Amino acid sequence: MANNPLETTLLDRAIIFAVKAHSGTERRGKGFPYIVHPMEAMEIVSTMTSDQELLAAAALHDTVEDTDVTVEDIRLAFGSRVAEIVAAESDSLPDGVSEEDSWRSRKEAGLRRLAGAPRDVKIVAMGDKLSNMRAIARDYAVMGPALWEIFHAKDPKEHEWRYRALAKALSELSGTAAYKEFVQLIDQVFGTY
Repeated sequence: MANNPLETTLLDRAIIFAVKAHSGTERRGKGFPYIVHPMEAMEIVSTMTSDQELLAAAALHDTVEDTDVTVEDIRLAFGSRVAEIVAAESDSLPDGVSEEDSWRSRKEAGLRRLAGAPRDVKIVAMGDKLSNMRAIARDYAVMGPALWEIFHAKDPKEHEWRYRALAKALSELSGTAAYKEFVQLIDQVFGTY
């Protein structure tokens, strides 16, 4: 009995596209290539779905926010559904306002969007946010409170507010292992504050 090969053409192209888009960039002071994060987010998404467009969107989720790639570039290369999910995951800076000064308002806007977003967007967001929370937990275990100095928002209470609000916005996914790990890591890291 032969196994039918899994159709991964779209995902394969998305991975290559993301690798090229993030080439030569480092994950915020971590000393490793940026692409590690989108690949981890994609792996997390794969625990919730085998939908190739969602996996592709996870691989591409930071290309618009962190590279010169546009939503239209994603739409042309991967279609409207992938582009819309990537757009939903992308944060933009208001003109003339620093990342530090706009942090809270950008995060509040993102939380409002996410709370009302379709399940597909929430699945990709879960991949991204769990990957981020894993990194925070690992780094906090090593660095302790000094960790917060590498972020635009330096107050750990701000991060706790955000991650607990993300858990609420993503609660539709509460039956997944990814969601359960996310909440456990939030409690692990922020239980000390």
